[in-house]
Amino acid sequence: MQEPTLFIGVDVSKAELVIVMGPERRALSIANDAASINCWLREIPAHALIAMESTGRYHGLLALLASQAGLTVYVLNARDVFFYARALGTRAKTDGVDAGVIARYLAEHHARLHPWQPGSALQQRLLELLERRAQVARHRSALRQVFTGVETQGIETAGLYAAFDALLRSIDKQVASLIASDARMAQGCERLRTITGIGPQTSALLAALLSRFEFANADALVAYSGLDPRPNDSGAKRGRRRLSKKGPPLLRRQMDLAGFAASHSKALKPLYQSIRAKGFATTEALVILGRKLLRVAFAICKGNTVFDPARLMPNTA
Repeated sequence: MQEPTLFIGVDVSKAELVIVMGPERRALSIANDAASINCWLREIPAHALIAMESTGRYHGLLALLASQAGLTVYVLNARDVFFYARALGTRAKTDGVDAGVIARYLAEHHARLHPWQPGSALQQRLLELLERRAQVARHRSALRQVFTGVETQGIETAGLYAAFDALLRSIDKQVASLIASDARMAQGCERLRTITGIGPQTSALLAALLSRFEFANADALVAYSGLDPRPNDSGAKRGRRRLSKKGPPLLRRQMDLAGFAASHSKALKPLYQSIRAKGFATTEALVILGRKLLRVAFAICKGNTVFDPARLMPNTA
């Protein structure tokens, strides 16, 4: 007789994992380190399913070790779990309650979820570096904002800005070296760089992503990115569309930057202006442009072609 599936929910923090094995079970906690996780995993039956929320980098160790142990792992979108908990009418919020909600969500929705897949060492390292680069760039921008409108005479800021720039250059150098070490990825990056608006960081991210996952079509890639518009209609009323934001925030950020760069380019500025002419606000038009570029990136990587901006131009005939 086949044993019933064990649904395990894990609430992840930097130092601790709070675990509920089945929605009705009492929570237990272990340290978020390799020795503790491996010790716990040895007690888990092979038919168990494990879910956790995406928490930046803190969930990565558990997901990797559980996958290596042969277990099926799900990394959930935190927004989905949040609204699910609200729908349940959950009144308390503790780590144990959160883990129980994750276990219950997994039990109800696992049939339509996609198991988490670890990338290669190269893919993981690239993603790690690109995420850290984005964080460094945000901190540099925040620092500049701190001193906006402030007299900085006698305050040494130039050295700090230079240090930030040196750090970013060193990360870029490491990313370029990793890309060059894989011929297929290097060729993909080279083709992706022909797309107006897509630079070194975005091309590296897309090359790593498209070499890791086999997306069925461009729509699947857009859905993964969270750039897909979510309908909000009722009867004859057509509500405002909002992005699902289900995918990696870094990917959406990079496509936003790509859309912004493309909107100021000679090649794609007419396309951006045609989108704006349809009544879309600036931010909406940039998102639409970024989404178009993401579809182009998929087609270029699948078809081994280079970018032709004329194919995106509005039809003026």
